[in-house]
Amino acid sequence: MGIPKRVPEVIFKTRVRDTKVKGPNPFRWQDVKSDEIFRGKKIVLFSLPGAFTPTCSSTHLPGYEKAYGKFKKLGIDEVICLSVNDAYVMFQWGKAQGVKNVKLLPDGSGLFTEKMGMLVKKDDLGFGKRSWRYSMYVENGEIKKMFIEPGYKDNCPNDPFGVSSAETMLKYLKTRV
Repeated sequence: MGIPKRVPEVIFKTRVRDTKVKGPNPFRWQDVKSDEIFRGKKIVLFSLPGAFTPTCSSTHLPGYEKAYGKFKKLGIDEVICLSVNDAYVMFQWGKAQGVKNVKLLPDGSGLFTEKMGMLVKKDDLGFGKRSWRYSMYVENGEIKKMFIEPGYKDNCPNDPFGVSSAETMLKYLKTRV
């Protein structure tokens, strides 16, 4: 598994609120380049197998949401949750989780995840291709540290969660201050 030194250049297909759009769904499509997200910023990004899945919903995302203020105090500009899900699913998951601070980033086609070397098959669960669970600290597009869950492989029989937690990332960032 070859991890890049910089975040890959891709275009994320996102939905943004737009007051000019009438009706019950006032959002429009907006392409967002990786560079727009990471340039000149300190970012904590964590990636997980899927919205609405058990560990992702009960522990991973809530842990980062709860610790958001601590990340901000350490100089982090944004905390981003990435998943190989589309923008509609990520939006509804954020609403269901009551997310106020963590930015949910859809990687619907898995392009970013594939270029990160983190795309795995989860056909055993009927998920198709998804992200392996990991977290990373990025400064101005340069990957400074990654925490990758052990056991990386296609159709892994379990879903390890530990080193990609908010606690692990906070502990690492405190050593950088």
